[in-house]
Amino acid sequence: MPFEHFDRSKLKLQPLSQRTHDLDLRVMINPDEKPQYTHPKIDILANRIVQAKEAGASVIVMMGGHVVRSGVAPCLIRLMEEGYITHFALNGAAAIHDFELALIGQTCESVAKYISEGQFGLWEETGRYNDAVNQGVEEDLGFGEALGKYIEEHRFPYRQYSLLAAGYRNQVVPVTVHVGVGCDIVHEHPNADGAAIGQASYTDFLIYTKSVERLQHGVFLNFGSAVTGPEVYLKALSMVRNVAKQEGKSIANFTTAVFDLLPLEEEDIQEAPPKNDPRYYFRPWKTILARTVADGGESHYIQGTHRNTIPLLTYRLLHGQR
Repeated sequence: MPFEHFDRSKLKLQPLSQRTHDLDLRVMINPDEKPQYTHPKIDILANRIVQAKEAGASVIVMMGGHVVRSGVAPCLIRLMEEGYITHFALNGAAAIHDFELALIGQTCESVAKYISEGQFGLWEETGRYNDAVNQGVEEDLGFGEALGKYIEEHRFPYRQYSLLAAGYRNQVVPVTVHVGVGCDIVHEHPNADGAAIGQASYTDFLIYTKSVERLQHGVFLNFGSAVTGPEVYLKALSMVRNVAKQEGKSIANFTTAVFDLLPLEEEDIQEAPPKNDPRYYFRPWKTILARTVADGGESHYIQGTHRNTIPLLTYRLLHGQR
């Protein structure tokens, strides 16, 4: 059946200069500034990360869009540069916020305002994100590397705050992007190419899975990604365990942690909630904290804002217990 397609050529895009932004670079945090916030489990995780680094195991950070919006990019970039994190994995929203901050030093539009006007997501300069992905596919690059290369080579004025650009400069620590087609504002644009989006994101999935292959004695941290983070991690872990089993090896002894706002602190997080509990559908709990570490791993839940937890973890790793 030849169903009709929406005609994207009819869309009217506006310049970013016409958009009202909810945040700018004033939100950025200095990673060397001692945080006032404390949490006892942060020291445990810092120790596990140091141990993983010494063992040559993976330390993977998965993150959602609100992490970038919280202003912690300088902290994450320092952790990359110092070798504490071996892989950063972003969902599509996180990558878009990173791209816009590098380009104009601002990001985050009012969904309520612009969806009413039929303008949500339809901003000219943000469409360059698609150009970066399309060009990257032609060079056999993954999603994250394509974006980072574009930001660097086009010398975005605020690229020093871009985790994507830092990953491209680093060339050791992958920064991958994991998207669902139709989930991100850039997919509204006329220059969005579904085939390129899928190819670039799948390339990044395979790069990510290679990092998960080295998770034995390592650390997996999920910051504020309630769906993409747990689901991508779950499939990658199944793949690497499949191969490891054939080789007589095991990928079971590692540490996971979820950083989010849901009040789970006093719960027995090692056991997934029953299906009649609404919290069963909070994937980070059942997937990251319970099921995937059931064979010998260790898990922790840290309730708090990313603006508090990430700077504290960074400070502990950079400056110890002072």
